[in-house]
Amino acid sequence: MSIFWAVIEWTMSKMKVVGAACLMGMTLLTCVDVVGRFFRHPVFGSVELVTVMATIAVAAAMPFTHKDQGHIGVEILVRVLAPKKQCMMDIFTGFLSFILFAIVTWRMTAYAADIKESGEVSLNLQLPTYVFIYFIAFCCLVFTLIILQDILGNLAKLRRGL
Repeated sequence: MSIFWAVIEWTMSKMKVVGAACLMGMTLLTCVDVVGRFFRHPVFGSVELVTVMATIAVAAAMPFTHKDQGHIGVEILVRVLAPKKQCMMDIFTGFLSFILFAIVTWRMTAYAADIKESGEVSLNLQLPTYVFIYFIAFCCLVFTLIILQDILGNLAKLRRGL
């Protein structure tokens, strides 16, 4: 099973790089577009490309951000609980998150299949939108598995007695 989690960790690290590259690409494209507009030659489809890159950046960063515990959380009440109850709270919220993102993954995959079947493309550049939706669904799948890994880790901690 550790090979499975190693592959997930490796995938997550590559997704983080893709997200960072999208952020850099958004910055560069926006700068080029602004300068181009000054000289009356804007980049055609720049808004579309920036939108796609922003979506990819957010989706690709979710698993790493969760693993790194970088999400915003309200811990004022949880901190006063005993460590065992904190762990139980983490398991409960993790389980709810797991269910939510498993459903999101499933629905995003179904949505991408519908979009692919309909042949829908982006407005200006005619990019096939289903490709990006499949990528987001894949990111959600990795995120769901990272949440599952956390749940299993917390259950193991609870069994060991913290």
